[in-house]
Amino acid sequence: MTNYERLSALDASFLELEDENLHMQVGGVMIFDAGPLSRDGGGIDIERIRGTIASRLHLVPRFRQRLAYIPWEHLPIWVDDERFRLDYHVRHASLPRPGDGRQLKRLVGRIMSQPLDRTRPLWEMWLIEGLDGDRFALLSKCHHCMIDGVSAADVMSLILRPTPDTAIAPPRPWVPRSHPSEARLVLDELQRRATQATTVWQSVRDAMSQPEKAARRLGASLAGVLEAVVPALSRVSDTPINVKVGSHRRFDWLDMDLRDLKTVTDGLGGTVNDVVLATTSGALRAFFEQHGLAADGLEIRAMVPVTVRTDEERGHLGNRLTEIVVPIPVHLADPVARLRAIQRTTADLKRSRHALGAQVLTTVSEWTLPTLLVQVVRFASRTGACNLVVTNVPGPQVPLYLCGAPMRSVYPVVPLFENMGVAVGLFSYNGGLFWGVNGDWEAMTDLHEFVEAIDASFRALQRAAEHARRPRVSPRQRRRPLRAAREARPLRAS
Repeated sequence: MTNYERLSALDASFLELEDENLHMQVGGVMIFDAGPLSRDGGGIDIERIRGTIASRLHLVPRFRQRLAYIPWEHLPIWVDDERFRLDYHVRHASLPRPGDGRQLKRLVGRIMSQPLDRTRPLWEMWLIEGLDGDRFALLSKCHHCMIDGVSAADVMSLILRPTPDTAIAPPRPWVPRSHPSEARLVLDELQRRATQATTVWQSVRDAMSQPEKAARRLGASLAGVLEAVVPALSRVSDTPINVKVGSHRRFDWLDMDLRDLKTVTDGLGGTVNDVVLATTSGALRAFFEQHGLAADGLEIRAMVPVTVRTDEERGHLGNRLTEIVVPIPVHLADPVARLRAIQRTTADLKRSRHALGAQVLTTVSEWTLPTLLVQVVRFASRTGACNLVVTNVPGPQVPLYLCGAPMRSVYPVVPLFENMGVAVGLFSYNGGLFWGVNGDWEAMTDLHEFVEAIDASFRALQRAAEHARRPRVSPRQRRRPLRAAREARPLRAS
């Protein structure tokens, strides 16, 4: 298997989930100061950007590969694309000058509404110039079958640099590898199945030699699968964000300072992820009430992807994640009560086997049929197991540069799933936390109102944290200044 790679069951599942309305592509909107990329006659030097990407492509071989399929079983594989042209993938667009954030958001939504061509490598980068303030944007767009949030951050760090260096190394020569024959693919797949059977038999023998240990592991795995599947058996509440998703998208964003989130965790406890989920909970409550839906009594759940990528796997593409289902307490009016509820929930989930169960399902799909995982996800979507997706990816906390141009912000674009009209993505970078909110065009005509509700929800938590950090004054301490003031008054002459 030297001239092709087989997609994992998890990677292949994102291909199977995609249809004419659900585009399984991950994106990121990076905004830069133009700096040294400004051209004397106006505009941005796209050829320098293409040259920089070309000089780093050898570090990401998947960007020169396209999909092919094993005969009969139609299992997807990666092969080198003999027609690869960088100009096709690195594209150029411009806003009417001076372009503003609203125009850029509209363009991002339009670009992310267009599916990628499966006959070519499944990625694009769009240079978008014309932003006011002498800025430009770079929109990355990759299919979810080749990348997850963490590996997207790794790829970003390969293209960008931690120093404002403008030098560009010459690209390394590349010759596409020959494609495997159909006979070779079939024989390799038969050999893989035989190796799997040997591995399973070895596992059975090991279990028979240590039955108590095997029983504990089996019990934990079955319990984890049960915890992962149970949420799909009960429906969440119907809300304005849970509709049949169309093919067109809206996109919006919000900036926060990580120091402000640290203020909340210092004052009220919990983690940054707890604050994110509590903030989202408050925003959903306000958004539902704006639509005339009483939040009391609603059953709301978020699908939260969690990475299982090890340090050794950093820098490699593909998906290494699992999903957990987190109840969102929109029924609670008090922001601190919502945060406390989220803290209890996430603590319970850390002790549970939910993530293990999702990994077991993925492993079983590898051993049997990759479509098994797809059917599980589709079943969960159609039975209404979750209302939305919320994902938070940690990024580099140092400034990054593209050909010397400093990156100021980066907003993730998370794909929508069936019957989920909103996906919330977060990315931390250089002291900032950047929210990217992807929405269905028809269902989320007021997407910006939801983003404003996110900001208001966080400010409520921030005020509560500042109040909690103030030193408490007892009634006796409050009386002391009054008594001292009375004692300090001058005596009146009688």
